[in-house]
Amino acid sequence: MEVWVPYEKVRNHPPDFRNKYRIYSEEEGGRKHPVFQGLRCDFSYDGDDIKETGIFAIHPEFEDEYGNIILDRNLPVPIQGTAKMWILLPQMRRQVHINRIKIGVIGYFMAGPRRQGQVEVIEILALNTNAETLS
Repeated sequence: MEVWVPYEKVRNHPPDFRNKYRIYSEEEGGRKHPVFQGLRCDFSYDGDDIKETGIFAIHPEFEDEYGNIILDRNLPVPIQGTAKMWILLPQMRRQVHINRIKIGVIGYFMAGPRRQGQVEVIEILALNTNAETLS
């Protein structure tokens, strides 16, 4: 088993928020291959025109059915489930995301301009604290 090192240990701060997700099938325009822990997709908000807003560097860290981080990097993640989300750029956390991430917000996992899956914010974790303390 190739072991995933949780982002909280690597980044030395807690995740920003948590979502439930569904990864699109290939027929829906999604990925051709399974998704594994460590996916470095981007994020967009529902309703945004990404030609104007762009996409955002927010990476998922997938959880198992009990809410534990999936540690086996060789095991495909479930097609739907929950994930902790990590905003990579502190200035974007403060300038954009602290005002937009709310429970119930819909967004998408993105691969360039293509939607790879849909997410719904279900819990705010350390978004506000991270915005105040991380530079």
